[in-house]
Amino acid sequence: MEKAILGLDIGGTGIKGGVLVKGHLEDIRSIPTPAHESKEFILETIALFIESYLDYDIAGIGIGIPGLVDVERGEVLGLANIPAFQHVELAKFLQERFFKPVFINNDANCFAIGVHKFGVGKPFKNLVGITLGTGVGGGIVINGHLYSGNYSAAGEWCSAPYLEHNFEHYCSGKFFHAYYQTKPKAMAKRARNGDPEAIKAFEEYGNHLGELIKHILYALAPEAVVLGGSIRKSYPLFEASLKKSLSTFAYPTVLEHVKILLSELDETAIHGAVALVDLEPEVVNN
Repeated sequence: MEKAILGLDIGGTGIKGGVLVKGHLEDIRSIPTPAHESKEFILETIALFIESYLDYDIAGIGIGIPGLVDVERGEVLGLANIPAFQHVELAKFLQERFFKPVFINNDANCFAIGVHKFGVGKPFKNLVGITLGTGVGGGIVINGHLYSGNYSAAGEWCSAPYLEHNFEHYCSGKFFHAYYQTKPKAMAKRARNGDPEAIKAFEEYGNHLGELIKHILYALAPEAVVLGGSIRKSYPLFEASLKKSLSTFAYPTVLEHVKILLSELDETAIHGAVALVDLEPEVVNN
């Protein structure tokens, strides 16, 4: 039987899985996350979900989580929206249960390595991935390797101070909720129908996102910045203002050679999780 790699995306509302076989992702499944149960109950839920995939010859398991991870130990330090899942030795638990290698990282880091290995980031050795949704996540690939930083916290531009709050406040769905009392998807529909207020909202959003990308360019000067998350689907609505904001970047040569790309992968989180299994031994941590 062909060897398979199992990827899991563990979130506050759902646990999603899929297997990579012969380079193709298949058999996508999902279950609700028992977010308010005990740590032991959650661990058993994850284990039973993995057991449902054991008809495949699983070579390894990769897991992305929305929180901080001790990558070397495979310990989840904290998981967003799951109160009981703090300081959990998830890799050890699963390795003892299934006798398979287990690799865990932050979900935004998984996004970056996923688009690098399987998506539009393939041609680039140095890239940054940014997820735009309920929040903002960032991941960094340097010389073809995922850079996690201490406790998988590299790329957390979301928390960097910006204007009166931080970048996440202005570059995620929180922006539309805070200033227009609506969700980005609803605002995008209005903008596509010619609503002046909605068009203005996305122009402002693009300006803020351009400021975030400029900070990234000053720090890393990557070859590409790949946008993911649900808000990327509205890119035509904020592309012009984003590029106008970027035009003030101090180094035109760097700006001329950076690509702003949209992820085309439907299951980026799972692609990123399976990518950990291949690349984790080469991860640069410090």
